[in-house]
Amino acid sequence: MRAHYRSAGLLERDLADEPAEQFSHWFHDAEAAGLHEPNAMVLSTVDAEGRPSSRTVLLKAYDAAGFVFYTNYGSRKGRDIAANPRVSLLFPWHGIARQVIVAGRAARIGRAETAAYFRTRPHGSQLGAWASEQSSTVASREELDALYAELAARYPEGEDVPAPPQWGGFRVVPETVEFWQGRENRLHDRLRYRREGGGWAVERLCP
Repeated sequence: MRAHYRSAGLLERDLADEPAEQFSHWFHDAEAAGLHEPNAMVLSTVDAEGRPSSRTVLLKAYDAAGFVFYTNYGSRKGRDIAANPRVSLLFPWHGIARQVIVAGRAARIGRAETAAYFRTRPHGSQLGAWASEQSSTVASREELDALYAELAARYPEGEDVPAPPQWGGFRVVPETVEFWQGRENRLHDRLRYRREGGGWAVERLCP
């Protein structure tokens, strides 16, 4: 199973000055190409004993300050980040032969920002954040559904649902951001922004 890439290349002169701007260009390209959930990203963390784990989460905001996602702070990823804030993000945009790889540090965002985002979530997703103690064991699907039903009775549609105290956002502040463009003969273009002083240096990596 081997794909043949013949996409246009990525040259240093075509890059934006900062990675957030370049990411925005590519993110809009992924949207325009009709990719399913272009904001889906693979988050990799490492626990206190050095054991890695990965999972797919959804990007909910990005700007020059970093990349934001939300989760239960007691989940495996939340516990990992508490022990070791260094993380990696991967955006696998296979349909347009591109990837973006972010390495940096994750930190909790403020409760006001979390609450503001929580209010924009669908009612069912708000209840789900309360019902699920993410990554913990549960006896059965029926038990989980019963918890959700109890919450639905307490907070019917139209009622304000407060953001759970154990749930909130993380912002990944990038230290490096790599833009990967598939090319013919496996000679892919890999251009990486790296923090240098108060700005960014760009380096080309061999494929």
